[in-house]
Amino acid sequence: MAEKLIPTPHNECGDASLIAKTVLLPGDPLRAKFIADNFLTDVVQWNGVRNMFGFTGKYNGKKISVMGSGMGQPSLGIYCYELYNFYGVENIIRIGSAGAYAEDVKVFDTVLVTEAYSESTFAKVAFNMGSHIMKSNSGLNKKLHKAADELGIELKDVRVHSSDVFYHLNPKFDWKAIRDEKGCKLVEMESFALFATAKALKKKATCLLTCSDSFINPASNTTAEQRQTSFTNMMKIALSLASNRK
Repeated sequence: MAEKLIPTPHNECGDASLIAKTVLLPGDPLRAKFIADNFLTDVVQWNGVRNMFGFTGKYNGKKISVMGSGMGQPSLGIYCYELYNFYGVENIIRIGSAGAYAEDVKVFDTVLVTEAYSESTFAKVAFNMGSHIMKSNSGLNKKLHKAADELGIELKDVRVHSSDVFYHLNPKFDWKAIRDEKGCKLVEMESFALFATAKALKKKATCLLTCSDSFINPASNTTAEQRQTSFTNMMKIALSLASNRK
């Protein structure tokens, strides 16, 4: 990596030293801002291109960065690739929201994604990887469980469905079949691409999710404001892990 960076089309940061080795990656850039405003000190903003905010600050005296990724695998794929490949980031922890396919996952539950299943061609097209299941980093996962235990927060291990689309008009789509045949307890839209990119670049990645809505019990679904500001348990777990890393 060159000592002096030329900003990418998506990231105006010209100095890799501004970005920590561990980055928290929410989908919503306003969630990134919420974390920076409410949890970090000595905050510096290093990206605002397309309002995909990136910040670095301190948590418990340790340097931590947070950046939005946008929605969907193509969007996240751009940001995590650039963070890993151009800015020297070693660890990315996605902190996002997801919908429950299973009865035993309730709205506001915090889950740790150990595997992501997707029908997407992202990994094949980008990295010539044929698998439809991608795993998160077990070392990071152990640290997240330790952090959750210390904070007294229940953390459930799950396999998720990383969907390429949000709205389905295809009559053959059956979320219950994905749950029952693929073992997916929740659905989101990004983890598969993150894990594939980390694997291709020999980096580390994992994902914490808060259940924001339920296919089983839609009446319990959260609001947009709650998704932006109320999912603090996963934020605290991720920040606790990141602040204990060099």
